[in-house]
Amino acid sequence: MLADRIRSLYRPRIIDPIISEKLSALGGVMITGPKSCGKSWTGFTHSKSAIFLGEEEVNRFASLNPQVALEGEHPHLVDEWQDVPKLLDIARRNIDFNSKKGMYIFTGSTTPPLEKTFHTGIGRFSSIQMRTMSLFESGDSNGSVSLSEVFENGRINVAHSNLDYQKAVGLVCRGGWPGALGVNETAAIGISYDYFSSLTSMDTSRVDGKKRSSTTMELILRSLARNNATTASIPTIVADIQGAGGKISEGTVRSYIDVLKRLFVIEEQNAWHPHIRSRTRIRTSGVRHFCDPSLAAAILGARPIVLQKDTKTMGSLFETLCYRDLSVYASGIGGRVFHYRDDSDLEVDEIIQLEDGRWGAVEVKLGTFEFEKAAANLIRMKNKMVEAGAEKPSFLMIVSATGNVAHTRPDGVIEAPIDCLRP
Repeated sequence: MLADRIRSLYRPRIIDPIISEKLSALGGVMITGPKSCGKSWTGFTHSKSAIFLGEEEVNRFASLNPQVALEGEHPHLVDEWQDVPKLLDIARRNIDFNSKKGMYIFTGSTTPPLEKTFHTGIGRFSSIQMRTMSLFESGDSNGSVSLSEVFENGRINVAHSNLDYQKAVGLVCRGGWPGALGVNETAAIGISYDYFSSLTSMDTSRVDGKKRSSTTMELILRSLARNNATTASIPTIVADIQGAGGKISEGTVRSYIDVLKRLFVIEEQNAWHPHIRSRTRIRTSGVRHFCDPSLAAAILGARPIVLQKDTKTMGSLFETLCYRDLSVYASGIGGRVFHYRDDSDLEVDEIIQLEDGRWGAVEVKLGTFEFEKAAANLIRMKNKMVEAGAEKPSFLMIVSATGNVAHTRPDGVIEAPIDCLRP
C-alpha cells in the first residue's frame, strides 16, 4: 500500500515521541512550522486516516462538509488546516463530545487570523513547533555528544568530527529541507531559491486579508537576510530599504514581518531572563533568524563559492544553523533556546534552559582561532551570574564549524563541532 511505503521511507524526527506523548494525553496535536519542513509526512506517519487540504476542490468539499472531512480512523490527520479554519472548531466540539484522546492531528504552515476561528483549541490540542531538519535528523551529525548527558555531567568524552569549513558552508546552503536530501547540490540549493521566489509572488492576503506588494516583500526579505542573526531594529530595516531606493514606514515593515512570522519564515530568539534578584539589566530585544539558514543564503544570493570567501556572512548563517539545531535538540529534552545580552554588552549567543530551571551557555564560532576569546566570555558570564546569586550553569560550550574533535578543555569549557551533537 502507498501508506505503508510512505511510512517505510520516513526519516524519524525528534518531535516524534513528543507527538505520541501528547496524543496519549489530549484530544489532538497541532503541528506548526514552515512549508516543506516535513509536517505532512510526520503527521501522516502518526495518523490512521487523513485529509489533505490545499487544493481548491478539496477545500470546497471540507468547507461544505466539515464533519465528513473529519471522519476517519483516529488519529485523523487534517493537513494545512488553516485553509478551512472552521475545522478546528468542529474538531474541538468532537473532542468534547467523545471525551477521547488522540483523535486529531492538525498541521499548518500559517497562523490564521483569530477571527477565523471561534476557539483556539486550548485544553484540547497541544501545539508543537516543527523546524527544518537538524543535522542529526538528516544524518549529518554522528550524535556522539548528547545534550541531555551534557546537562547531567557538565563535560564530555573525546569524540571525533568529520566537519570542516567547506562542508559547513555546504550544509548551510543545502539547508534542512527534507526534499534537499539525496539530491545533487544544485537541486538542493534550488529548493531555497524557489522558496524565496514563492514568498515574493504568493498572495499573502490569505494570511490576514491585507494585500501586499511583492516588491516591498522582496526588499524586506533582503534586509532581514542582511541583518540575519542580529537584533536589528525596525528603524534599521527602514533605513536599509530607503538606502536601496525604497520608501517605507515603520508600520509597514512591522506588518510584513508579522506576516513572515505567521508563515513561520522568521523566528525570534528571545532574550534570557535568569530570574535572579540582581541589578544586572538585561537587554530584551529578540534576535531574528530565518527558519533555515539556506533561505537567508538564497535571498542574499550567497552560493557556496561566495560564502567560502565571505566569513562574516557565513558566521551569521552558521549561527542560524546552530540556533535551529540546538532548538530542535532542546525541544527533545524539554528545553528552549534564548540569547543573553546585558547593559555592559556582555553577550552570549545561546542559552539553553530546561523546564526544571537548569541552564547552559553556548557560544557559536566558525573556527578554533576564536575559541580562547569565546571561552573567556563564557566564564565571565558564568562568574557574573553566580556572583549575582543565580544557579551556576550546567555547562559552558563552544559550538563550531571546525575543530576535528569534541572534548572538554582544562578550564571546563566544552568544545563541540556541530556535527557531533544530538538531544
